[in-house]
Amino acid sequence: MIRAAVVGWPVSQSRSPLIHGHWLKQFGIDGDYGRIAVEPERIDRFFARFADSGLAGCNVTIPYKEIAARLADHREPVVERIGAANTLWIEDGQLCADNTDGVGFAANLDDRAPDWDKQRGEALVLGAGGAAAAVVDALIERGFTVRIVNRTLSRAESLAGRYPGRASADVISAANRYAATAGFVVNATSLGMKGDGVVDLDMSVIPSDAVVTDIVYVPLVTSFLDAAAARGLRTVDGLGMLLHQAVPGFTRWFGRRPAVTPELRTLIEADL
Repeated sequence: MIRAAVVGWPVSQSRSPLIHGHWLKQFGIDGDYGRIAVEPERIDRFFARFADSGLAGCNVTIPYKEIAARLADHREPVVERIGAANTLWIEDGQLCADNTDGVGFAANLDDRAPDWDKQRGEALVLGAGGAAAAVVDALIERGFTVRIVNRTLSRAESLAGRYPGRASADVISAANRYAATAGFVVNATSLGMKGDGVVDLDMSVIPSDAVVTDIVYVPLVTSFLDAAAARGLRTVDGLGMLLHQAVPGFTRWFGRRPAVTPELRTLIEADL
């Protein structure tokens, strides 16, 4: 049996077992994907001894993505750029790390709004945390110039500084000014998750042909997306990012490349 898991603290909220379990059943693979809750004081030891865990690999969720990147023996280029990993595996006795959040973010948009990157102009990113870093990296890979706004300016400046000439930073109160010229807008903060908090952005200033998305997917339609839709803007919810980011890991661990299908989406939506 091939075993994989999601590792975090807490980890009970993760829907990754549902996703991977669906694919294991679909392919008829003798495999298992579970949840492993690891206390903060044990996480360094857990990753150091990962080769002896019996796992083919794992996903890493909060709050361990940065730790996983630091402790890996081999890091994919995207991990080096953003300093966080969400997908681990063992190769030649070494702990290897990748980050597929950006891949999932872009693939979701390719699926739900196929021409979202056609013009490749300015993108506005709200937030500068770990998830925002993956989003910014994906946008720059697709050819966008990125404006990062965040409550703490220093964090936005630190993130923008990784992409000289391609990204700039400002305080979040400046968001409306940048939104007026943005062809793409994304909420990469946790505001709106489970209905908590509201993103303070004036949707009326955003160009009518812009695409607006949110990485939050609980609720599926956040107040941020609801306001954008009321303005007549094209919107994409964040659930597909979760689904698509899981594809590379499953492919690496279980040897088959799965597809994100309406059936899978329906399964996960029912669990939200």
